[in-house]
Amino acid sequence: MNRLRDLSLGAKFALTGGREGWTRTLMTAIGVGLGVALLLATTALPGALSARDARDNARNDYGAGQETPAAADTMLIARTDTVFDGEDIRGRLTQPEGDRAPVPPGLSALPAPGTMVVSPELRDLLESPGGKLLRERVPYKITGTIGHAGLLGPHELAYYAGSDALKGRKALNSDRIDIERIKTFPDKKAGEPIDPILALLIVIIFVVLLLPVAVFIAAAVRFGGDRRDKRLAALRLVGADSRMTRWIAAGEALAGSFLGLALGTVFFLIARQYVGEVTIARLNVFPSDLNPSTALALLVGAAVPAAAVGVTLFALRGVVIEPLGVVRTSVPRPRRLWWRLLLPVVGLGLLVPMFDKGRDTGFYNQTQVIGGTVLLLIGVSALLPWLIETVVRRLGGGGVGWQLAVRRLQLNSGAAARLVNGIAVAVAGAIALQMLFSGIEGDYVTSSGEDTARAQMVVPVSSDLSKAEQARREENLRAVPGVTGTTTLGNVGLHTQARNPEDQKYVEMAVGDCRALHEVGELTSCKDGDVFVASGGEFGGEGAAAGAKLYFSPTDGGNRKETEIAYTVPRDARTVPARTDPVGIKRGGLLVTPGAMRNLAKARVYYTTYVTTRPGDALVADRVLNAAWAADPFTRARQLNDEKTAVKFAGVRRGLYIGAAAVLLLIGTSLLVSMLEQLRERKRLLSSLVAFGTRRTTLSWSVLWQTAVPVALGLTLAAAVGLGLGAVLLRMVGHPIHVDWPSVAGMVGIGGAVVLLVTALSLPPLWRLMRPDGLRTE
Repeated sequence: MNRLRDLSLGAKFALTGGREGWTRTLMTAIGVGLGVALLLATTALPGALSARDARDNARNDYGAGQETPAAADTMLIARTDTVFDGEDIRGRLTQPEGDRAPVPPGLSALPAPGTMVVSPELRDLLESPGGKLLRERVPYKITGTIGHAGLLGPHELAYYAGSDALKGRKALNSDRIDIERIKTFPDKKAGEPIDPILALLIVIIFVVLLLPVAVFIAAAVRFGGDRRDKRLAALRLVGADSRMTRWIAAGEALAGSFLGLALGTVFFLIARQYVGEVTIARLNVFPSDLNPSTALALLVGAAVPAAAVGVTLFALRGVVIEPLGVVRTSVPRPRRLWWRLLLPVVGLGLLVPMFDKGRDTGFYNQTQVIGGTVLLLIGVSALLPWLIETVVRRLGGGGVGWQLAVRRLQLNSGAAARLVNGIAVAVAGAIALQMLFSGIEGDYVTSSGEDTARAQMVVPVSSDLSKAEQARREENLRAVPGVTGTTTLGNVGLHTQARNPEDQKYVEMAVGDCRALHEVGELTSCKDGDVFVASGGEFGGEGAAAGAKLYFSPTDGGNRKETEIAYTVPRDARTVPARTDPVGIKRGGLLVTPGAMRNLAKARVYYTTYVTTRPGDALVADRVLNAAWAADPFTRARQLNDEKTAVKFAGVRRGLYIGAAAVLLLIGTSLLVSMLEQLRERKRLLSSLVAFGTRRTTLSWSVLWQTAVPVALGLTLAAAVGLGLGAVLLRMVGHPIHVDWPSVAGMVGIGGAVVLLVTALSLPPLWRLMRPDGLRTE
């Protein structure tokens, strides 16, 4: 009961202590509130992503892999996704087959042929001058807007358009046409569970992002520490003992933390209203999605006040509070090192047993991973005060500004350490996380096999065409501004035995002129009328040989009762090595020039055009897509890419970008609040120095040095611990230790830049404080 009384008395002092007490409490509340707002956002993020995934599942239009017969409750749907200016656009063409056809989420009814329902963001884009090129590709009349239930986020580009041509297209039975018949919008099948290394990465991300927040909150409850200690001496003078004064101080911090919880909630609610306007790594959510988990929110609400009391009591352990003043035991006795080193040593002890575990031996022990990582990073926070004290004790000499800064740091290095602790922990975690990302990235970001040096875009045709029609389309593509060349290859499917027995061998046939065939075969010589047998391909070549008798159907293979046509490979066909084409496929089989197609006049040929474009032309891809759409709205024209990224890894990386941006914003804001509080505490001292004739530039340099020295030491320690933790994490996942020094330098540079920016922002308040009227006492 006595402790509760002391806590309540301290809270009363904080709230009714006049302007000085209110200012101190408010600064503490702002610092705590910023951290609480980020913690609430973090607890809400998993739920927001789950709501996003639930909407994606609800609108899923991929069937179960079985053909559904047409009925009154079925609908044909074609996927016509595209890209504009680097942004993905989700497109669907719909055709109901009865009056009970399913309606996608977010729509009240299916659009009529020639009309479409669009997302708000797509409507704005199409109606803007910058959407003129896209309007050529999406020319349907806008008749409605997709509701929230049908969108991943407020900035998604999506549309549903009506069509009356899907039934005829689906009858072609071509694997180049993405049309399905569905009866409902089923949820997606459960995906494969996340692999152990990605699970480890997610745990590390949460620790690295949230630990600096906890450090900042702990520092915020120490705002105004020097003046508070003097007030505690006054309490001793009126009869309070040492233990009572410490609990009264904890009560003051507790009041600030409760006010910080309230402010943090307000900050979060305000920020949530604008979250829909923010897109990070192509990911955005609706404000209504950002609802903190009740259990986690309660945990934050309990942990912050408890931390405020604990940190205050811990900070006062080395302070002797007497009735006539405050004596800090840190002056006569240096900080102990042994227990500070014990934290990272124990952390290493938890992580080392998991070395070389990899992904094949199951999941990592999350408690062990979190404990080891937290102890290593907290080691930065514990070692930094000792490091600053040890270094500044040996500093001296230099100009007046330097000497003032060094003397200030020698008298109270703890305040400087508190200022830098958060950024040091953040940088150490960022370096470790970057090393882990770089080490495992090769497992999830792999080569696509596509050769962007030979072609930049590919335009497959969705159905067979006559040679003349294909030539006309290729000429149209070649005429697009920014296109420097085109190469077209045809494809014909043959097999080794008639009537398609199960043991038949499929034979791929590529059709094109000699220049085009060079893309799929290593030809030493070629003329029109030649036929080649490509050997060494990944598929399609097992039954290909000179003189072999092959068969093809004049239809697309859907009607097996039709008479198949025989084709005999010329006996003089030369064998050549197969070559990987621009999209990364190494096909075997036959390579046939147009002059040798006389016996294949009835074969269905599916053409693919490879397009090369002028470098540096940002709009050429959109112009090519428009030309391809004008010729065939069902074409799957696309840009080629050198790399492909695993979907789950890409999602984790997007989450990291969002968290890093939020933490960086918190770091900068909290540093500014902390620095302003320290300047406010030194108001009388700065005014006294100015009154005695000290130049303002000297004092400004003194403040800059007081920031620069701890920052340099903090970032050096952070780099060392971050490299050590990164090496440990790489050993845990079974990857060799590799340091990307430019990235490490970038992380340290970003941390230093944030501090320098905050210091620059604090200079105008500093100059206002350096006035003689700051000596006035009320």
